[in-house]
Amino acid sequence: MTDSLLITNADIITPTRRWKRGWLLCRDGRIDRMNEGDAPSFEQTETIDARGLILLPGFVDLHVHGGAGHEVMDALPHTLETLAQFYARHGCTAFLGTTWTDTRERIRAALHNAAARIGRQPNGATLLGVHLEGPFLNATRTGAQDPNLIRRAAPDEALEYLDTGIIRLVALAPEFPENHWLIQECVRRGITVSAAHTAATYDDIRAAVALGLRQTTHTYNAMTGLNHREPGALGAALTSPEITCELIADNIHVHPVAMDVLYRAKGADGVILITDAVRGAGMPDGEYPIDSRVTIVRDGAVRLPDGTLAGSCLTMERALANFLAATGRPLEELWRASSYNAARAVGAAARKGSLEVGKDADLVLVDEAINVQYTVVEGRIVYHAN
Repeated sequence: MTDSLLITNADIITPTRRWKRGWLLCRDGRIDRMNEGDAPSFEQTETIDARGLILLPGFVDLHVHGGAGHEVMDALPHTLETLAQFYARHGCTAFLGTTWTDTRERIRAALHNAAARIGRQPNGATLLGVHLEGPFLNATRTGAQDPNLIRRAAPDEALEYLDTGIIRLVALAPEFPENHWLIQECVRRGITVSAAHTAATYDDIRAAVALGLRQTTHTYNAMTGLNHREPGALGAALTSPEITCELIADNIHVHPVAMDVLYRAKGADGVILITDAVRGAGMPDGEYPIDSRVTIVRDGAVRLPDGTLAGSCLTMERALANFLAATGRPLEELWRASSYNAARAVGAAARKGSLEVGKDADLVLVDEAINVQYTVVEGRIVYHAN
């Protein structure tokens, strides 16, 4: 197989311009050169004639638990490879495998399984690391997290997790003083910290920002809302320039009007589209396990038997399409919410998240409706719709 890939006749969205007709050359896994107009002739190069398809940087999903019948917490050797292939079919080229609240033993197993498989997966997306969502949350805002296993950040447990070297993002409830040291330790290690499953007040979030908190987990969901007398965690997220906001844009977790409100408050640079997808994503309606419980997939939603939302069936290309529809803003403005903002949030923007010479050749070709036609990971075609 050649180490060169040429994409011609593409509608290319770069960080500064949109080329309605351009070309991009990948060599040795990186973007070697790109320009408007007709492509020069290159020898021994595999070629894709895009025929007007839109070329975007591959999607980056920082918050995804599973899909296609598997989850990160399964901690099985084949799990991450299978998930990476499923995500790639939907345009995702890099992701953080995301854990949830569970026993120390099960979280440890998931972390070690990921550490052994970090990097580009065969015929799939790249595993950038792990997003530790819980167990250091607030039991009053559990969502589908198991309230019986939520706990404070004891140093012996939390440091064991951090010392694996695989964690890039930690989601916790910042209102508890026992969790404050962990915010500071993560900052010291270059790990991003996000407010999650939290009953924090506005002042609690601002105090956590001063310690180094920089993100909110699935904004609007499992957090204190905006009230005119107590702005809450949501009010702090909307008005704090230091905070970037995750968003599950599935039209189920968040109404399209609320998505537009978030965009108007944060701008295109302040939103990170995520899926929060779980085992039932990409699967038929039915029942699927989550730890010792079950979830029910029906009509595009995932719920516990009591009706509580329990993650999503969302994929990244649908998240972007829904966000475009909700805001009415152009793709050349909002593309960054599906790739660059996520890469920047976890320190990967020097290599991933935008179409620039020298960066990894992580690419997705989509049609006008954001349906994925090709996915390219580090210069290799890993998915073709036809």
